[in-house]
Amino acid sequence: MKKVLLFVPLILFLGMGVFLYQGLSLNPQKLDSALEGKPVPAFSLERVETPDELISNQDLTGQVSMLNVWATWCPSCKYEHPFLMKLARQNILPIYGINYRDERAMAVDELGKKGDPYNINIYDKEGRLGLDLGVYGAPESFIVDHRGIIRFRFAGPIDQRVWDETLLPVIRELQADAAKDGAS
Repeated sequence: MKKVLLFVPLILFLGMGVFLYQGLSLNPQKLDSALEGKPVPAFSLERVETPDELISNQDLTGQVSMLNVWATWCPSCKYEHPFLMKLARQNILPIYGINYRDERAMAVDELGKKGDPYNINIYDKEGRLGLDLGVYGAPESFIVDHRGIIRFRFAGPIDQRVWDETLLPVIRELQADAAKDGAS
């Protein structure tokens, strides 16, 4: 019996090793989203630039769009920002920012200095909307169809490769569907 007990730590170690090895094959940018195929959660939050203006989920419908969760404290968001500026100039789709758990003054200052790629920028100081979206951290982006349904979620910074290989094909397909439905 004592000899069998000597092998218990080895068995536990091997079991944990197999479990951890499987984790190495997972893509951290492809996290499951319970909201894919469901509407953007209902919300009514202030606009970053104008606190007296409320934005709701209804303001984000009518065309295929991208929700981009960002913050001034997020280094990956700073990396992503120049690419979002490029996308905004191309006018492929509206980009709606969700300023996540941030200070308004810092967000306004940063957008003033580095440019504002967002058609609308929602101030989510407490992170309630982010929580409802299932945000793990910033940046995260959600592709939303013209009906306000979340169709794709991407965790991490967007760059040219991610745009070309992952997001743009989804967007083009959704835009074609919207055109069939008569939406813009």
